[in-house]
Amino acid sequence: MIREKDYITASSFDIVIVGGGIVGLASARALILRHPSLSIGVLEKEKDLAVHQTGHNSGVIHSGIYYKPESLKAKLCVQGAALLYEYCQQKGISYKQCGKLIVAVEQEEIPRLQALYERGLQNGVQGLRLIQQDDIKKKEPYCRGLMAIDCPHTGIVDYRQVALSFAQDFQDAGGSVLTNFEVKDIEMAKESLSRSIDGMQYPIVIKNIKGEEIRCQYVVTCAGLYSDRISELSGCSPDPRIVPFRGDYLLLKPEKCYLVKGNIYPVPDSRFPFLGVHFTPRMDGSIWLGPNAVLAFKREGYRPFDFSATDVMDIIINSGLIKLASQNFSYGVTEMYKACFLGATVKYLQKFIPEITINDIFRGPAGVRAQALDRDGNLVDDFVFDAGVGDIGNRILHVRNAPSPAATSSIAISGMIADEVQQRFEL
Repeated sequence: MIREKDYITASSFDIVIVGGGIVGLASARALILRHPSLSIGVLEKEKDLAVHQTGHNSGVIHSGIYYKPESLKAKLCVQGAALLYEYCQQKGISYKQCGKLIVAVEQEEIPRLQALYERGLQNGVQGLRLIQQDDIKKKEPYCRGLMAIDCPHTGIVDYRQVALSFAQDFQDAGGSVLTNFEVKDIEMAKESLSRSIDGMQYPIVIKNIKGEEIRCQYVVTCAGLYSDRISELSGCSPDPRIVPFRGDYLLLKPEKCYLVKGNIYPVPDSRFPFLGVHFTPRMDGSIWLGPNAVLAFKREGYRPFDFSATDVMDIIINSGLIKLASQNFSYGVTEMYKACFLGATVKYLQKFIPEITINDIFRGPAGVRAQALDRDGNLVDDFVFDAGVGDIGNRILHVRNAPSPAATSSIAISGMIADEVQQRFEL
């Protein structure tokens, strides 16, 4: 049971984490376990924790095969998956190590599949093997394919359950979780050092939209879809900007779920930024098909017609979206077409499982991915951590870009953040 604390009873902290998603909660847990004598608080703008990217993802525990060798993504995903399995076992959190097939259905995809296999080996992903048609059928009887990579260490879990467990660990160790606290401003205390003990010991003031204040010595922001705006509030750089991409899922009807045993993924095309529509079993026994990747017109726009003029203007004026769109025009048009017409998506799915028909699916949930984009229209692919300059900048660490596989990597990321906090703030 997560206990919400009133800010009035604990208005000053040594460290404040802004953001109650899985990365923020994992980081809070890591920091308090490493520094039990410090007072640490988590601020979350919603009334519940882990309700946005953490609560709207596919639930896949990724193996680390996709990411550029030696990148933070590659290192943290492989390490994080092992730590996550271990944590779930310790806490009794249900998961399934159901594996994944990355399937080539066209001859031209085979060289890309083989290159991906080599990348996985470079990244230290365990248990990988290339398999042919007969072995594909043994793993997935209804799946057709010419060749596939078998990733046995891929799994599934309910990430919101994991995040809430992190929050419970944090609170059990003495941490405070403050919900309904939407940050509006981060500034230095205005009192002179001689006149205010708080101003001396807790020089940063964090204000919410209701006018309430929290004071602290140091701040770590893990704000996901709002990471650029929170950075800007603190006087730090807003770049890279966040562009929201909505991913819509379809659901396989319960009587057809026998068609899919584990995760089935296409061979990714390096020309395009996303992995493509895939088949994902869920912990509740359902099968999700997706996601697509279309521009969301609101940062938390989970429905197709959700719209925010502020968010749209921000995307157009401040990000490199126009350049990205021009570079990936055909991909974007295809994604929009599939989002509008289920038949187009079904035709794509039938490349892998021919038995699926349009009568076997219905529209499901959606998630919004916080994708960092530079002004040249390049997707910022790796994790980004930065700070600023001046009085506040020296006391803040911003987690600027933590896209998939951030949930898989959350425990590993939290260790790196704790190291960075310890070094920057000389704890």
